[in-house]
Amino acid sequence: MPAVEELVTRARGGDAAALDELVRAVSDDVYALAIRMLWHPHDAEDATQEILVRVVTRLSTFRGESSFRTWVFRVAANHLLTTRRRRAELPELTFDAFGTDLADGLDTPHDAKLDERLLEQEVKIGCTQGMLLCLDREHRLAYILGEVFELSGEQAADVLEIAPAAYRKRLSRARERIQSFMRGHCGLVDPANPCRCSRRVGRAIAIGRIDPERLLFATHAVRRGVEEMDALHDAAAVFRSHPSYAAPDAVAERVAELLRSPRYSTLTDT
Repeated sequence: MPAVEELVTRARGGDAAALDELVRAVSDDVYALAIRMLWHPHDAEDATQEILVRVVTRLSTFRGESSFRTWVFRVAANHLLTTRRRRAELPELTFDAFGTDLADGLDTPHDAKLDERLLEQEVKIGCTQGMLLCLDREHRLAYILGEVFELSGEQAADVLEIAPAAYRKRLSRARERIQSFMRGHCGLVDPANPCRCSRRVGRAIAIGRIDPERLLFATHAVRRGVEEMDALHDAAAVFRSHPSYAAPDAVAERVAELLRSPRYSTLTDT
């Protein structure tokens, strides 16, 4: 596969095949950011398509002052900070409410006929990603860029178009809120806490957080599989241990269809 920089040059020169390849090259990164921001894979898929269309239609504005990946993250961040509120963001979730929820119904029995390990993984990923929703979008995005994607302070500040000092303060606040919550409630970070993902399965099924017939996370296509999440003792390590999800093929296909349609020339002229 050609280097991204070569694809950008060819795409900006009108090479449709290079543009299609470029979209596919960045789609996984965009989707990985969107799913952590929006929680639900279907919402992340919709947002990814919207972001990729923005990347394509604004490609002429890329000046090479930062890496192309950073520029794509900036386009994605701007969209994710301003897009309509999605289903997992309504109603607004708070750490207090989430903590109360985690303490309720441990060891609820269930009769789901599914591998218990898959159900436990579904709880682990869904629950920890749900913690991100307790942060407002600005702090959530700062945490994901710094602690999950491990961008440097300068890179993340560039993505968010704020001063590095302002980004560090935002990340510090987000990090403290997540770490404090997990120290006080999550058995992955502190074994003294009673909450365990295996103990939450029955309750999650009972209240509809998990549908054993339609798992959202545990059976999702991935680029890199889940790492061991037990006894990590650090909130950021828990989030980084999540699988690296692959963007659904349908996303790039839909964008490719747009690129082949007369509508594409109209979009690029606006």
